[in-house]
Amino acid sequence: MAKKILVTGGTGFIGSRLVNRLAKEGHDVHALVRSSSDLTSLEECIDRITLVHGDVTSAESLEGVFDGVDEVYHIAGLTYMGSRKNPMLEKINVHGARNVLSASRKAGVKRVVHVSSITAVGIGSARKPLDESSPWNFDRIDLEYARTKHIAESIVAEEIRNGLDCVIVVPAFVFGAGDLNFNAGRIIKDIYNRKMPFYPLGGVCVVDVEIVVDATIAAMQRGRTGERYIIGGDNVSFRELSQTIMNVTGVRQMSFPLPLWAAKIIRYMLNFSKNRNKISKLFNMTMFAVASEFLYFDSSKARRELDMRSEPYEQSIRRTFEWYRERQMLD
Repeated sequence: MAKKILVTGGTGFIGSRLVNRLAKEGHDVHALVRSSSDLTSLEECIDRITLVHGDVTSAESLEGVFDGVDEVYHIAGLTYMGSRKNPMLEKINVHGARNVLSASRKAGVKRVVHVSSITAVGIGSARKPLDESSPWNFDRIDLEYARTKHIAESIVAEEIRNGLDCVIVVPAFVFGAGDLNFNAGRIIKDIYNRKMPFYPLGGVCVVDVEIVVDATIAAMQRGRTGERYIIGGDNVSFRELSQTIMNVTGVRQMSFPLPLWAAKIIRYMLNFSKNRNKISKLFNMTMFAVASEFLYFDSSKARRELDMRSEPYEQSIRRTFEWYRERQMLD
């Protein structure tokens, strides 16, 4: 008898790739969606899954949803680098996690995998990548997203103490086919359209979405209760990342390093410029402040315990670019 699996956030980038994979493997997959959800990302498997209507921010809407469910992947969350959506970040990332985890425990769900964020781990350095045991230090940047993902992990710990079997996975900066909303893919699109004449001085840990899906499923199967697993790959500076994207896309543009202090001046001047739309939407000060740090991570624990595979990050960049180009999504 197939396991009954429920996925929250199944219409998002990572969630949709996971739902597609589980459906392909023949599992009884239920995707929690809102009535307003865009189901485009689930088109290839929509006839093989069950849609369940509910909203993670409403505990009442989740009543009965988890009954008879064996496994839950909690992926629903709001990723936003700024301050305009602070109330929504709290509502979705904190209260949503509490509602899903509590309902799972009360319904007797056998195991939950909670998908977190590298911002819940912290800020490292170019020389010392962080691992799962690193103390959280992201509060040195005023980023509500990081705070809410950090709190959500404390809710996981609380629910485990109450008897829930839960494992945490922490994806890094995720590229890959299927990134409809241009999460990490925005940087590919903007470099391709010559909208990034500069790069921040920090770096980031890059991983492909299919590796994230593999490792997330492995965490459900054999991750240790209460443990967190960083799902990452190559640690690359934004200079290296920009150069790789230019090599893959065949686009050449002068690109210069931009320290944070100079970025603030340029950002201010752009407010009065008619050409501000010619610069990437990624150029906001919150996002640039984060990108000026080194979000470098050590994923050896996931390789060791979850048998996580790895590949050169350029392969993921190329795969993502080709996926966008085939669908004419780059203009």
